[in-house]
Amino acid sequence: MRYAYHDLGEQQRGATAVVRWRGSPADVLLLDPVNFSKYREGRRLVIYSAGGHFRRPPARLTIPQDGHWYAVADLGGYSSNTRATIEVQNPGGESHKEELVETA
Repeated sequence: MRYAYHDLGEQQRGATAVVRWRGSPADVLLLDPVNFSKYREGRRLVIYSAGGHFRRPPARLTIPQDGHWYAVADLGGYSSNTRATIEVQNPGGESHKEELVETA
C-alpha cells in the first residue's frame, strides 16, 4: 500500500486541513493516532473522522475535536508521480503549509 501522510500534531477543534495534490483521484483521510496505526498496519476496520474519496484537489477536512491528528492521502498507487501538500488553517486565521511524506 502506497500513501503519503503528515503528522499534524496537536490541533484545535475547528481547524481545517487542506490537502492538495496533482494527478489521479485520491482517498484523503483525517485519522487519530489509534486509527493511523491501524491504517499503517493495513487493517480493514479503520474509522476515520473526516475525509473520503476526492476526484480533484483540494480536500478540506475539518478537525472534529482537540487532539493529535494525521492526514493521509492514498493516491491509488500513483504516488511516485504525485506530490501532496497540506496546509492547516487554524480557527484564528493562522496557517502552516507542509509536504506530505510518502511511504512505500
